[in-house]
Amino acid sequence: MPNGARLPVLVSPYGPHAALALHVHDLTIRGHHTETLLAADHAEAITLMLGDRRTHRVSRLGRMYALSALGRLDEALRIAEDLIADQSELGGPKATDAKILADTAEVLIHLGRIDDGLHYMARSMGLLEVAPRKGLRYFSAMASLAEAARGAELFELADEAMGRSIESFEPDDDLYRSAAELTHTELWLEWALRLGQVGRTEDALVLIEKAVAVLEFWLGQGIDSPIGVALLAVCHATSGRNAEAMALVEETLPRMRAAGQHHEARLLHLAHGLVLRAGGEWRAARREFRAGLELAVLRSQRLLFQYELAITAVRESPGEATQAVLESLRGHVEALWQLRLDRRTMLRQAYRRVELEAARTTADQVAASDALTGLGNRRMFDRRIDAVADGGALLLIDVDHFKDINDRYSHGVGDRVLGEIAGVLRSHCRHGEVAIRFGGDEFAMFLNTGEEEARQIAERIRRVIQARDWNRIVPGLTVTLSMGLAVCRGGEAGRELYDRADARLYVAKRSGRNRLAAVA
Repeated sequence: MPNGARLPVLVSPYGPHAALALHVHDLTIRGHHTETLLAADHAEAITLMLGDRRTHRVSRLGRMYALSALGRLDEALRIAEDLIADQSELGGPKATDAKILADTAEVLIHLGRIDDGLHYMARSMGLLEVAPRKGLRYFSAMASLAEAARGAELFELADEAMGRSIESFEPDDDLYRSAAELTHTELWLEWALRLGQVGRTEDALVLIEKAVAVLEFWLGQGIDSPIGVALLAVCHATSGRNAEAMALVEETLPRMRAAGQHHEARLLHLAHGLVLRAGGEWRAARREFRAGLELAVLRSQRLLFQYELAITAVRESPGEATQAVLESLRGHVEALWQLRLDRRTMLRQAYRRVELEAARTTADQVAASDALTGLGNRRMFDRRIDAVADGGALLLIDVDHFKDINDRYSHGVGDRVLGEIAGVLRSHCRHGEVAIRFGGDEFAMFLNTGEEEARQIAERIRRVIQARDWNRIVPGLTVTLSMGLAVCRGGEAGRELYDRADARLYVAKRSGRNRLAAVA
């Protein structure tokens, strides 16, 4: 959700110059959204020049957060769509993909595209079910899922996701842990305010007290967090601690207005208005609520201030007209609350569709996988050979004297050799590339690269296999590979590419084996 305490992508393996992008995210955490956009301009220019697309993507994500916080949702959505498109090309861990999907879901929900947003949430949830549940990637992805759920007012799911995010947090870093826990308190506060609107006052107070305990702990640790101060001021104002609330408002609100930190200022105007109304200062309270309304960027934020203005009007001028306005607004609020049930049902249905799609994908993968090695099988080869693009490469591999290995040492040893080779081939596949076992001792690799880099990959694989300590399987065992490489020509049929690679493999064998023969 656009706010002053966004949780960043924290993981440096996203690119060699990740510090540039993490600076963008640090600014977002602190609520300096205009500065974030300037830092993103700088980071993206440098990473594009250096060809570091992964760090560039992380910076774009920080830019998306800042645009969302500033209410520029259409621009944020364009970046989100670009990030999703990049996933298929750049690849990455499941938790990273889940985070991008959840962030996109949040933007869509705030734009009113609820169905689309819930679908992306379901896809994110599906990936997180199979992602490793520790580490910074999972922490950040679960936090994004929580924000998307919060945007849809699925507060129970948001609370669970945020809790799992914090539980997975491992590094001893007060900045990021405090940001996570303050985001959780903001969720509790928003949830409490909505519960208060539908008459569940006791439930709201329980959440307020939980939020106060966390906020007072972190502010007591000396964390510089204007968003924490603003949240605590609202908590105090909603629970009748008016003097404490006013002290925080008077100390912080002018600075937030001057610094252009509108999210914090909006919350402080809310706290100020609640305190003034409690003291019967109707006109002053209306002024504060209207000031907060001017800073609201989301429908839910605007509705909150409209509701408080309606209550203020009824208390200031009781009568049929003002009461009718308030009752109408309450009816609208309660109807929106009931819509949560529909959204929960829609999300369950979307998640079930995601599960079915995953099951079909898994079945397809099993049908196209080699049972011994887990690599692709001949069925997958036939599927991929006709899809090789101009400039892509096909590498054919045979294990030298494999029949002798089976005859001398046993088929069990031969199977272990094939498994070891499969592991090496798999480790050299980048996103979109695939290794295949035809059967017996024949392998293939589809590489998304030109001749020179394909040669380097093939030679690296050959040297790794030759240098491996095969004596640990059985004393005296040696294993080498013969290879044939061909690069796809424009308009070339898959069968022609295969024939050229096979001809080079034959040359490698005739030339003494344990070598690569290649032709563009």
